[in-house]
Amino acid sequence: MKLTVQVKLLPTPGQTAALEATLRACNEAASWASCVAFEKDVKRNFALREHTYDQIKARWNLGAQAAQHVIKKTCDAYMTLKANLRAGNLGRPGSKRYRRATEKPIAFRFQGAQPYDDRMLSWQMAERRVSVWTVAGRIKDVAFTAAPEQLATLALYRKGESDLVCRDGMWFLLATCEVPEAPLNTDPHDFLGVDLGIINIATTSDGEIMAGRGLNRIRSRERKLRTKLQRKNTPSAKRRLKKRRRKEARRARDINHKIAKHVVAEAERTGRGIALEELTGIRERVRLRKPQRATHSSWSFAQLGQFIGYKARKAGVLVVHVDPAYTSRTCAECGHIDKANRVSQAWFACRNCGFVDHADRNGSRNIRARARQLWRCGAPSTAPVPPLKPRGRTGRKRHVTASDARCASPGLQPRSS
Repeated sequence: MKLTVQVKLLPTPGQTAALEATLRACNEAASWASCVAFEKDVKRNFALREHTYDQIKARWNLGAQAAQHVIKKTCDAYMTLKANLRAGNLGRPGSKRYRRATEKPIAFRFQGAQPYDDRMLSWQMAERRVSVWTVAGRIKDVAFTAAPEQLATLALYRKGESDLVCRDGMWFLLATCEVPEAPLNTDPHDFLGVDLGIINIATTSDGEIMAGRGLNRIRSRERKLRTKLQRKNTPSAKRRLKKRRRKEARRARDINHKIAKHVVAEAERTGRGIALEELTGIRERVRLRKPQRATHSSWSFAQLGQFIGYKARKAGVLVVHVDPAYTSRTCAECGHIDKANRVSQAWFACRNCGFVDHADRNGSRNIRARARQLWRCGAPSTAPVPPLKPRGRTGRKRHVTASDARCASPGLQPRSS
């Protein structure tokens, strides 16, 4: 399994100047190569190299390895753009956003990340020093620092390229490490259902609620402060905005790491798998009122799912994704589905059997039940049949129970018999 370990560089002023000049030269060359690729419609690595390699080396004084990485970075950017267009992430063909992405070549920021391989970057782990190639020549004895766990991972598993990154005047190396995975538990005796939400970030089927209203108050306060400073628009307000611009993202990332670590540790301790909702495309599917949009978009469910996924792979814990449809309206006791079951954001009360529970806890139990059914029938998700609309003059609805649920689309491999 590939992981990225971030270490912080501690360069001297002279070393900083050389690193800045290197990033600027590499990204200027990448922007020029992008224009050539766009004009000639040549976006494959070896084909683009024939048109740009010699000019990049001579014009920007780059070495052979740096020039090849610049060309490869350009081609990778166009591959990413093509994948986003194909997936519909940039709107429909012909839309304003789609045209803006396709009608001009890709441009690279002057401080964009630059990949380094072992010919351009060497590590001295014992001395905590690196030797880095720059346009001003090889710079030796650049100090770096990291947490003890990161240093141990680097020493044991570092393999492949590293990216040189400048962020808010600080310098980092993002090193690729190939960490061995634990043997996957392909026959869990049960699943730990995890319901992801906005008021409560994660609720497990064991009844544990993580994060909640306190965190949302902090996010709301940060959002109001950001709006106030943007309206003020003075030099001091701009400086404060620049200083705080990544604070909320860092907090969200830290809490997501803590939640993912706790969920995986609990599943590993009890020998269970983890059941999550498949929330891909939720922002495009859900329509919200304007006051709710910022709250809905301010938390990164995809990041939390990724963190749970890679930590689970590292620990050998099975993760399955289920269809989230009607999990908030379904009774975990009798399987009755009704919109009226969700009496409020926090509480669930079944209209059929009278079962009352915390709404997120009830949802996590439904997720766990769908994962169990998924694992029995070997399908990737379990989706209940949606309630039918009123028919005729009676206005009656046919409420679907758990016995009506069926295994849906194929894809997940069933456990071995």
